[in-house]
Amino acid sequence: MAKAKSGRSKTLTEEPHGYEFLGPPGAFVISFGLPVLVYVFTFLCNDISGCPAPSLLRPYSFDLEQLKKEVAWPGFSGLLNTQAFLGTLGYYFLSLFLYRFLPGEECEGTELRSGGRLRYRFNAWNSALFIMTLLGAGTISHGAEFPVWTFITDNYVGILTSNILISYFLATYCYVASFTVKHPKDPSKRELAAGGHTGNMLYDWFIGRELNPRVNLPIFGEVDIKAWCELRPGMLGWIIMDLAFIMQQYRNFGRVTDSIILVTIAHTVYTFDALYMEPAILTTIDLITDGFGMMLSFGDLVWVPFTYSIQTRYLSAYPVDLGVTGVAGVLAVQGVGYYIFRSCNNQKNRFRTNPDDARVKHLKYIETAAGSKLLVSGWWGMARHVNYLGDWFMSWSYVLPTAMSGYVIRNTAQHPITATQNDAYFFKDTYGKYAVPGEAKGWGMIFTYFFMLYFAVLLIHRERRDEQKCRRKYGKDWDRYCELVPWRIVPGIY
Repeated sequence: MAKAKSGRSKTLTEEPHGYEFLGPPGAFVISFGLPVLVYVFTFLCNDISGCPAPSLLRPYSFDLEQLKKEVAWPGFSGLLNTQAFLGTLGYYFLSLFLYRFLPGEECEGTELRSGGRLRYRFNAWNSALFIMTLLGAGTISHGAEFPVWTFITDNYVGILTSNILISYFLATYCYVASFTVKHPKDPSKRELAAGGHTGNMLYDWFIGRELNPRVNLPIFGEVDIKAWCELRPGMLGWIIMDLAFIMQQYRNFGRVTDSIILVTIAHTVYTFDALYMEPAILTTIDLITDGFGMMLSFGDLVWVPFTYSIQTRYLSAYPVDLGVTGVAGVLAVQGVGYYIFRSCNNQKNRFRTNPDDARVKHLKYIETAAGSKLLVSGWWGMARHVNYLGDWFMSWSYVLPTAMSGYVIRNTAQHPITATQNDAYFFKDTYGKYAVPGEAKGWGMIFTYFFMLYFAVLLIHRERRDEQKCRRKYGKDWDRYCELVPWRIVPGIY
C-alpha cells in the first residue's frame, strides 16, 4: 500500500515549467498581433484593387487615404455586422447540435496525471458529411448563387471578426472557470495544465490554465471545449471557405480553374482525413499537454479557416491554369507528403493501441523507466518527428498552384487593355473590370506562400516543445533514445 501511495504522489508532483513563446511579452504579441495580421492579409490582398494593394508597390508615393480606398476599408465600426455575427453563431449551434444528436464513438482519453481517464464523444466525420450534404443539395438547387456561398463572401470581414470575438470569449471563459478546479486532485477529474498556472494572468490566459475545460449546456449536455474546437467548427470551416471561393471564382469569371480545384482537394483530403481519424487527437500534444487558452482558441477558430484558405481566396480573383503537367507535379508533392504523414501516424497509433498487431510487432523499441516504449525502427527510427516532414510537403501543394502570384485589378476606361496582355482575366458581371499581373507579379507570394513558411516554423517550434516535454518525462532514457534516433524531422539534415 505504501508503494502505491508513493507512486501516486510522484504522478502528482509537478516539475518547474518555464515560459514558452518568450513568456508574457510573446503571449501579448501573439494574442493581439495575430488578429491584426489576419486583417492585414484580408485587406491588403483583395479583389477590389489587387494583391498586394497597388499603393504598397509604390512606397515612395504612399498615401494612407488612397490605400483605404484600394482596400475598401469599412472603418472599425464596419468590421462587424449583426448579420455576420448571427450567421456565425448559427453555424456554431448547428455544429453543437450535430455533435450531440448524430451517432458517435465514445472513447477514453489518455491517463491524467491525477489518475483516471476522461471520456470523449467523437462524430466530426458524420457531422461534416451531414453539413456537406446540405451544402451540396443547396448548390445543386441554386448553383453558385446558393445563399450560403454569397453570404460568406459578402460578409467575409464580419465573419472573421465574429470568430475572433468568439475565440477571445472562450479563452476568457475557460481562464475564469479554471479557478474552480480543486488542484491537484479534483473529484471531477479536472486538472490544471502543467505549464498554464504560472501566476501571470496574461500568460496563463494565453497558454491555457485548465487542461480539459468542459461545460454543461442545456440540450447539448457536457461538451469538452478543447476537443470540440480542435476539429470543428474551424477545421471544417476551412473547407467551407474554400468552396465559397470556388463559387466566387465561377461568379467572377464563368468558369472554375484546375488550380483552385487542386488546392481545395488537397485541403479537403487533409481535413477529412483528420475528421475520420478524430480519436487520434487523444494522443496529440494539444490534448495531452496544452491547456485551452487564447493560443488554441484563436488557432482553431480563426487562424486555420481564415489563413489556410488564402490561396483559394486569391484564386477566386485571379485564375491560374496549371495544365496537365502542373497538376501532375502538384499531385506528386501532395501524394508523397500524405503518404509519409499518414503512414507515420498509423504506425504510431497501431503500436500504442496494439503492439502485437502484425503490421508493427516487428518494430524495435526501447523501454523507459516511465513505462513507455519508444520506437527506434520503422518510420520513427528515421527521425523523432518524421511525420512533420509529410505535413510540410503537403503544405507545398497548397501554395504551388498560385504560381508567381500577384495581380492588379483595372478598368478598361482608365487602362485600355493591349493586344499583348493575354494574361488578363475579365470579370464576367462587371463591365470593363479585369485582373492582370502587372507590376504586382511575384509580390502576391508574400500572401499566398506565407502558409508554407509559417508551417515550417510551426512544425519546428512544435517539435522543440515536444522535445522539452519528453526530456522532462523520460530523463536519461530520452538521451539514450536521441542517440539511437539522432535526427529531429528530416533524416540526414535536421
